[in-house]
Amino acid sequence: MPPEQPEPEAEHAPDGLDLARTLARVTARSTPGRKSAVRRKSARSPRSGRVSGAHPDDRDPQTLDAALTRVVDDHGWQVDLKVASMFARWADLVGTEIGAHSRAESFADGKLVVRTDSSAWATQLRLLAPTVVRRLNDDLGHGTVVVIEVLGPHAPSWKHGPRSVRDGRGPRDTYG
Repeated sequence: MPPEQPEPEAEHAPDGLDLARTLARVTARSTPGRKSAVRRKSARSPRSGRVSGAHPDDRDPQTLDAALTRVVDDHGWQVDLKVASMFARWADLVGTEIGAHSRAESFADGKLVVRTDSSAWATQLRLLAPTVVRRLNDDLGHGTVVVIEVLGPHAPSWKHGPRSVRDGRGPRDTYG
């Protein structure tokens, strides 16, 4: 279809506004697909019958706390965040005296590994393990911590160096 030509008018205003208006009308009518593009855009926007109003809805600005809570819930990170907070608050959860002589090292599949600074504190913490498990589960949620593995302090290795013995056991000590 050839583009429509503007009808010639008898007289034109010297500023040419009447000619510009006529050309704009003709061009708007003859532009292919203009109305369908407008329809497609409105079809893409989800309406779902909701209108803006005075009542709060999920389109309103959200607080950072609400947004982070939604992200944590969507990804299932609740237990991971609770366990991470347990590592940060270890002394508060188990008590200041036990917290001063031990630290939580790792957590996987309900097993918490705790390292103590002496073998005496390792023995003490092994005896208190059921109480500590109960206290941790009260804070983290029932069944989060199933067992506590208590490790003593790291001892130096005597396999290399001036005090190593090739064929024997070498020097022994309890280190703590």
